[in-house]
Order: sequence, then C-alpha cells, then structure tokens
Amino acid sequence: MIVVGGGAAGLYAALSLPAHLKVGVLTKQTLSRSASDWAQGGLAAAIAPDDSPQFHVQDTLIAGAGLCDLEAVRFLAEQGPACVRALVAMGVAFDRSGDDLALTLEAAHSRRRVLHAADTTGRAVVTTLVAEVLRRPNIHVLSQVFVVDLWQNRQGRGVSVIVGDRLCWLQAQAIVLATGGGGQVYAQTTNPSVSTGDGVAMAWRAGALLRDLEFVQFHPTALTVPGAPRFLISEAVRGEGAHLLDDQGRRFAFDYHPDGELAPRDVVSRAIFNHLQAMQADPATGHVWLDLRPIPSDRIRLRFPNIIQVCQQWGVDVFREPIPVAPAAHYWMGGIWTDLQSQTSLPQIFAVGETTSTGVHGANRLASNSLLECIVFGAQLSQVSLLPAAHLGEPSSPLQTLSLSDSQVAHQENRLREWRQAIPVLMWQSAGICREGNQLQQAIAQVQAWRQELATLPLQQLTQVAPGQSIQVQIPEAEATLRLWGETRNLMDVALLILQSAAFRQESRGGHYRQDFPECRPEWQVHTLVQSKEWWRSPPVEAANA
Repeated sequence: MIVVGGGAAGLYAALSLPAHLKVGVLTKQTLSRSASDWAQGGLAAAIAPDDSPQFHVQDTLIAGAGLCDLEAVRFLAEQGPACVRALVAMGVAFDRSGDDLALTLEAAHSRRRVLHAADTTGRAVVTTLVAEVLRRPNIHVLSQVFVVDLWQNRQGRGVSVIVGDRLCWLQAQAIVLATGGGGQVYAQTTNPSVSTGDGVAMAWRAGALLRDLEFVQFHPTALTVPGAPRFLISEAVRGEGAHLLDDQGRRFAFDYHPDGELAPRDVVSRAIFNHLQAMQADPATGHVWLDLRPIPSDRIRLRFPNIIQVCQQWGVDVFREPIPVAPAAHYWMGGIWTDLQSQTSLPQIFAVGETTSTGVHGANRLASNSLLECIVFGAQLSQVSLLPAAHLGEPSSPLQTLSLSDSQVAHQENRLREWRQAIPVLMWQSAGICREGNQLQQAIAQVQAWRQELATLPLQQLTQVAPGQSIQVQIPEAEATLRLWGETRNLMDVALLILQSAAFRQESRGGHYRQDFPECRPEWQVHTLVQSKEWWRSPPVEAANA
C-alpha cells in the first residue's frame, strides 16, 4: 500500500490502515513539510456542552453556499468528537481551560468549537502523528521522493517516482493520494513550496473524476511586508477580537457585511480586495491593517506566540501597532471526487485531505474544518478492502539512460524557471479573488500554448517510460531539474483546470467570484465535474438543511 504525502491526511491515513498491511509513505521533502504543519487556527469539533453536531452541520452548510453534500457534512460533524478523543489519546497537546479542552470562536461558527495548540495547531497534530508513524513497524517512510504519475494496467497499479537522478516504478495493491493543495499556482499564497497540486494533476492525467476546481479560498489576512513570505495571520485572531482597519483607522469590513471581520472568508477577502481597489492601492504591496490591540496583551501572548515572533522578525510589534495584511490563496475546496470511504472513481485509488472533493466544503470551506476532514476521512481507510495485485516482476529492460546536450539542458532549465515564475502571476491576475470571462479565456490560451511547448522538452520523454523500466537522467543537478520539471508540469495542468472550471461556471458563489456574473444563480447550484477533457454539470444540488 502506498500513501503519497506526509501531512496530517497522509499520516493519519497510514496509521488507520490495517496493521497487517505493509505501508510506504512517500514524501517530497521531510515529513513535517506540509500545509498541515503550517495550520495555525485549529480543528473544529462539536464537543462543548452548548454545541452539537447539528449546529456544526448548519454552520458548514451556510459557509458552503449551497454546494455541500449533506450526507458528507453530517458524517464529518458526527465523527468529529470521536476523532478529537483519538488525537488526545494519541498525545496531541491541545490547549486546556482547567480540566477541559480550550475552545475558541472563528468566523462563521455559531459556537466556540475550535480546538487549538496556541497558534501552531497543525504542527502539534503533525508532530504527534509523525512520532506515531515512526513507531509503527508496518509503515516505512521514504523521503525526498517525487511521485510523477499514477499507472494502472492488467498487471496492477502503482506510481512512477523520481529518486535522485532516476525515474523508477513502485507497485502497490492500492494507493492513497494525500498530496495537499495547489496554492503555489498563485503568486500570493499562504501555502508552503511543496503545495503544487500534484495529486489533482496526477489523478486528472490518470482519468479520475474531479469536482469544483474553480473554488479557491483566499485567506483575508496574510502578512504583507516587502520581502516577507505571505505568512498567514490566523482567523482566530479576529475571533479573539482583532479589528480590520483602513488607513484612516476605520473598521471598513462592516461596509460589506453585517458581521464585519467575522464574516465568511470569501466575503472578508473581497471586502479587502474591493477596498484596496477603491483606494487605488498597488496590487503587489497594497494592504489594510489588522489591529490586535483590542485583545488583552496576556491573551495575545498565550494564544499567538508564533504570530508575535514572525511579525517581530519583519519589524512589526503587534502590541504597539497593527499588522499590514492582504488576501492570499489559502485552500482549494475542489479536487479529486471521493465517497465517504475516501474511494476515488479509479479502482483501488483513494484520496484524503485537501487534494479531494469530499463534499464537506461546498463552495467555501468553514474555518478549521480542514484538519478535521483529514482525520475523519483518513480514519475511513481502516475499513479498506484490497484486491490482490499481480507481481510486476523484474524490470523489463536494463537501466536506460537519458543524456542531454549542454544546450538542451540550458534551454530546458531556462524555460522551466520562466514558467514557474509566470504561471502564478498569470493565475493571480486571471483567476484570483475576482475573475472575468475574457481574461479567463486569454489565460487559458496562454497556458495551452505553454503546455504545447512543454511537451517538446526532452524531459517529457520520461512520461513515455513503460512500467517496469527505469531510466537514469545524465545531466548536472539532475534531481533538482527533474523536480522542477515535475512540479512545473503539475502547475500547468492545475492552472488549466482552475481556469477552465472558472470559465465554465457563469455565476458567483463562495470562493468563485465572476465580475461579469456577480450574482449567485439558482441554475448553477450544481457541481462542476471534470474528467479528461470534458466539463459538465452535476444534477442540481438540493438546498440542505441540518
């Protein structure tokens, strides 16, 4: 059994698989290098006396703007308390309030239900899961492995991988994709560098059913300081009482929604975007202000030590001045379609976490439901039923080599680096917080032209290597170049999928906003379905009530 990805989804899935299975966890970098590890806010679960799974369901449905799968949302909310107990038993050190687990409020939640470990909740969860994975004798972790593609044939299924300067093949009875999101397709993102949409791109090329790829959540408040990465300033900061201010010190968010700073994320992101446009701010550096000073200082120190530290590194003292913030791409609601057992449309291929479309997020994810989704749906793999796999046998030919001239290497690397810079800029401009039909079509044409050129590069020969064959690439710094090629290829595919899905949906809903179709339209209360080169609408999604 192969699990691709070492974040919360992949680790919990690996731990949930039956203990008699031999499990290989493949990670691009180290185990802790994932978006889960960066998650600050927390994990939502209805465990308070004044809360219930029904309230959690209702809040999730409202945030999802009519596109949530009611069965999946109920499943998530009802399984939440048990998953919290499992994590606590495993040793995750959530913050306490006396003898009880501490709970905070985040935007669009009607109750305090977000568990946290200061402002590094994801790190606390992942650290515990890593330790448990390393203790399990049936789980083997292979780091610095880049998975290129899925393969299936009469002999079985598996993945092609790049290890060092070689492309080779791994066979498995089943595969779990847990590769996270694709935030690196945008110029401004809170995601780590590994978030290049690998799972969605691989699944699409293999013929899997994908869903709702146009829905991207832009977090309203990322640190915006020249030279600094777009560090996420957790929604929990606003939940604790921080104010959003413009240059005049006015709480402008109430101009756009009666809940002000605590409106759903897409609303707050567009409020900031529109406010900055009205002020004619520079798109690259324009920002508003997030003022933590209404929160008691002791509370800030207790809840947000990491935010304090990172802001200090970039010259911002949160106790004396507000933080400059602007929106950034944060979470991808769409992804690989899965059922409640985390099964994709491909036999014996499963998926968990942000790379999926389980139906729980709809058009706009409710804050802190993502870590919960990783755990709840990862746990379903304890019930996995595997088909026997034929033995692939020894490599069908001796190790082959792919050698390139110096000029081929130079041209190829230059183009790959140029595309890696250009794709996120194009996507931020064309498929960012606000979108428009003509601009989307122009961007689609550009990405298609890039993909055609990519297909002519010598390294594309690696996509034609048959299962069982191994190939060595004889070029300088082969591993880095191969990784650059693989990630750029995935980003191009992800960009095309998002752009075409955004052009297909002619309305505004949740994380998808079309300036030329600004209204939410009843006839578009449907899922966008994608398979191969075909886009179509699902049957109407019934308005769900908890």
